[in-house]
Amino acid sequence: MQKDRGFSLIELLIVVAIILIVAAIAIPNLLRSRIAANEAGGAATIRTLITDSNLYANTYPAAGYPANITVLGNAGATPCVASAASACMADSTLACAAQPCLKDNYLYSITGIGPGGGVPMQNFVAFGTPNGPNSAGKDFCGDSEGVVRRNFAAAPPTAALTTVAACEVYTPAPL
Repeated sequence: MQKDRGFSLIELLIVVAIILIVAAIAIPNLLRSRIAANEAGGAATIRTLITDSNLYANTYPAAGYPANITVLGNAGATPCVASAASACMADSTLACAAQPCLKDNYLYSITGIGPGGGVPMQNFVAFGTPNGPNSAGKDFCGDSEGVVRRNFAAAPPTAALTTVAACEVYTPAPL
């Protein structure tokens, strides 16, 4: 009598059930770690925008702080020629032509605070909010003070922050 070789249907179903159980445990943890990584990237990018904005204010004192995120980029020029209108401090993804700029599942913007019209900007607010796939996360902001802050509110703001006071109610983010 010849014995059949191979797996029975029950054995295959048990293996598939075990694989599904392992996947059900692993996938939520993977998504949480991805959100945490995006948040860390968002905070780091706000830190970069703060540094670039302070450098911009020191390099172009007649302009003060940047009026928007676009002036930190290169305005599409190749090679980039630094000026108050295009400072060549941020990459073209981050300093896009129109705010907000999408980078790594976050939307970023800078709002210059001051009278403008030839008078230097006296401050700025850099703001980042989650966007895109798996966009859960915290909003981040910062100003010339140099502190990255995060929003723990259940509802994110509906628009970018435009005042230093609105940013300062956020909790300082540990770095």
